Amino acid sequence: MRSLIIHNPRSGFGSDAIFEFERMLVDPGDECCIRLLEDDTSPAEVLGDAEEFDVCVFSGGDGTVSNMLCAVAYRDVTACVFPSGTANLLYANIGNAFEPAALARACKNGVTCPIDLGEISWIDEQGAERTRGFALMSGIGYDAQLMRAAVPNKQTMGQAAYFAAALSQPRVAHADFSLTIDGRTYAHQGIVCLVADTATLQGDVELVPNCRLNDGMLDVALAETKHVGGLARPILASLLDKTGKTLGRPAIVHHQGSVIEVRASEALPLEIDGEAIEGLVTGYTARVLKDAVRIIVDPSSPYYPASDRQ
Repeated sequence: MRSLIIHNPRSGFGSDAIFEFERMLVDPGDECCIRLLEDDTSPAEVLGDAEEFDVCVFSGGDGTVSNMLCAVAYRDVTACVFPSGTANLLYANIGNAFEPAALARACKNGVTCPIDLGEISWIDEQGAERTRGFALMSGIGYDAQLMRAAVPNKQTMGQAAYFAAALSQPRVAHADFSLTIDGRTYAHQGIVCLVADTATLQGDVELVPNCRLNDGMLDVALAETKHVGGLARPILASLLDKTGKTLGRPAIVHHQGSVIEVRASEALPLEIDGEAIEGLVTGYTARVLKDAVRIIVDPSSPYYPASDRQ
């Protein structure tokens, strides 16, 4: 087996687990190539020959992994996500076992599932149109504000940096939002508008019910409140009902669609898969990329094909 590992050594706490995984992945006669990402490395530079490998392993945080997955979208590449970041939400959503040995065994078994990705476009402060892919969720408003505030402490505090950011950001912008979803327009007011390919958060809490990586749709979640205190009800509901199927998500407006246009009355910060984008924006357009990439799954994953279960 020929394998390629793309690793971001600056992700998370700098764990060496990826090298333990490599030792378990490689058998006598196998070939493994490891490429370490630098600050100015682009996905195109490290993935130009991705089709030449039996499996490409992407090791890093959600932002790194998302960029790599988007770089191989609709290419003949088998991708494996390895959790080396702070939150590793994408890995948790895929649902594979967290042990390196189990993931190495899954790569050797070669069972895969096609998943969707998302693509988001916006106009930056210089008037240029920009486009990025995403694998989890992106949006404008309070969530992006928290991502920006958490950046200085992520390396030392891990996931706790997000809670510290929430405590340090009591003030939040409130805006009017116009949502056009597959041609139908809705009007709402709130403090954040997210679009998600999948939306299971820390602690297996589903931001909106039944949001999956392979449903061919994007989910819109808008917090319809004027202040941070208004998030108390949906937070409490999520603690009591992780799936949201019984209590729902109070104050969270939910829509689904394949093409979503969001316009805000105020310029707001933007985040893409947890990465804060420089500047402010007044809206974005997001679209689903159906069955964009083929990923490795193991029997622990809800995406493991029923036909492969014994």
